[in-house]
Amino acid sequence: MLCAFFCGMVALINPILIRRIINEGLKIGGISYEIVFGTGILMLIFVIFDTLATYYISANGHIMGTKMETDMRRDLFAHLQKLPYSYYDNTKIGQLMSRITSDLFDVTEFAHHCPEELFMSTLKIVGAFIVLLGINVKLTLIIFACIPIMFVFSLIMNKKMKAMFKAQRKQIGEINSQVEDSLLGIRIVKSFTNEDVEEDKFENGNLTFLKIKKKAYHYMGLFHSGIKYFDGFMYLTVVFSGAFFLMGNLINAADLVAYLLYVQTLLTAIRKLVEFTEQFQRGLTGFERFLEIMDTPSDIIEKDNAGILENVKGNIEFKNVSFKYSSKSNAVLKGINLKVESGENIAVVGHSGGGKTTLLNLIPRFYDINDGEILIDGVNIKDVTLKSLRENIGVVQQDVYLFSGSVYENIAYGKPGATYEEVKEAARLANAHSFIEELPDGYDTYVGERGVKLSGGQKQRISIARTFLKNPKILILDEATSSLDNESEYIVQESLKRLAEGRTTFTVAHRLSTIIDAKRIVVLTGKGIEEQGTHSELMDKKGIYYRLYTKVGKL
Repeated sequence: MLCAFFCGMVALINPILIRRIINEGLKIGGISYEIVFGTGILMLIFVIFDTLATYYISANGHIMGTKMETDMRRDLFAHLQKLPYSYYDNTKIGQLMSRITSDLFDVTEFAHHCPEELFMSTLKIVGAFIVLLGINVKLTLIIFACIPIMFVFSLIMNKKMKAMFKAQRKQIGEINSQVEDSLLGIRIVKSFTNEDVEEDKFENGNLTFLKIKKKAYHYMGLFHSGIKYFDGFMYLTVVFSGAFFLMGNLINAADLVAYLLYVQTLLTAIRKLVEFTEQFQRGLTGFERFLEIMDTPSDIIEKDNAGILENVKGNIEFKNVSFKYSSKSNAVLKGINLKVESGENIAVVGHSGGGKTTLLNLIPRFYDINDGEILIDGVNIKDVTLKSLRENIGVVQQDVYLFSGSVYENIAYGKPGATYEEVKEAARLANAHSFIEELPDGYDTYVGERGVKLSGGQKQRISIARTFLKNPKILILDEATSSLDNESEYIVQESLKRLAEGRTTFTVAHRLSTIIDAKRIVVLTGKGIEEQGTHSELMDKKGIYYRLYTKVGKL
């Protein structure tokens, strides 16, 4: 701020020094070269210090802005990590990418330019106004009569630009979402030869963005040209009014030159201040979008006095549990009562859309129940920290997600900091070690985006190895083999049986033939749990499970 003050003062002092030189040159008795030379040296010193101060403001201002952007991005990313499944169910990832990148840049550009620009412009305007009044009051009043009109014009145009900037941000988020969707599904696109369809979808979004951008630039053009008009009009007013004042001996030549220089300083500061409102609108729009996310509360709230879930045995109980995804939707689960003993293998079956996966997602609190309670070893899961709860639960899903990195990094994700020997042992238990050793770089092989370089069975075995390494007491297997071929399924089933040993296990299976050995099978419908028992017991009942099994179970 001290450098900004110095830069502003240099702009105010220079015209006074120039007036002094001109007055000295117009003296009839001769020019004092000492005064002229001394003034010139002083101005040169000011220029040097002004240059250094400008460098400091520019370099350190941008560094400060970058640090601010880094901090805001870290806070935003941390908050996104805390938001529940339900938030991502209804939010496009491309929109989030736009907010975490370009939006934050505009916010920090505004934030680090704002203090010094606002300070310098205000200093120049106030200082120039005082000096101008001191030189000629009438001429100054003529100029300042135009300034309110300029500010009203600026406010009107900035309101229009803000709306365009907001629409622009939203549309670029839509484009990001469309690009991400298309590229992640590029194999589907190519298999259906739908490249033209994707290009048309992208073109529609791109043209919409162009339309919004053109309208925004139209307003920007009007804004800048309007400011330039006021600038030129006020300067011409001073020139012509000053000429008449000079002819009427109301002002001398040196004062008029100094006056014109101060007017230029004043107009530059006003223009900077007015144009700064454009940057303000960009920054404000970005900041509002930033706050929209930061102000989004998590549906999954951890109690302040939440305890640590430790020494878990794996006893789980659902007590009259009901759940629906939103207040406007119908209940997915109603009055669920289920008691599971430690180490018990439970299979959950039912018609598609019956709430099987939803039921299992409630155990690690990916969603919160509306009524009832879920207990682990007699402790309500809402009374313990999310971290300690989820550390004791392992999930193997149908849709395996592998991060872009090496095989080792993906397995070690189950236990950050794990040694190579620990990772290899987990891979052996998951029947994955042999195929990993045959890869070009073994455990250091790059798996590609989402594990694209591996087969479905290989990805699933890496996912199982990751869970072995985590070593949870409670295990959730959600359609873990439904998308595999018979050979891969056999290998993966062996791995899953080994993984389930000694753990409380919940299994959702597409092929009912894979869960006939479960200790207990629970049949879930829209009415709740309608049947439960062993495979033989349920087949003898000839109820819902019997009909499901005879229809699809032997497939």
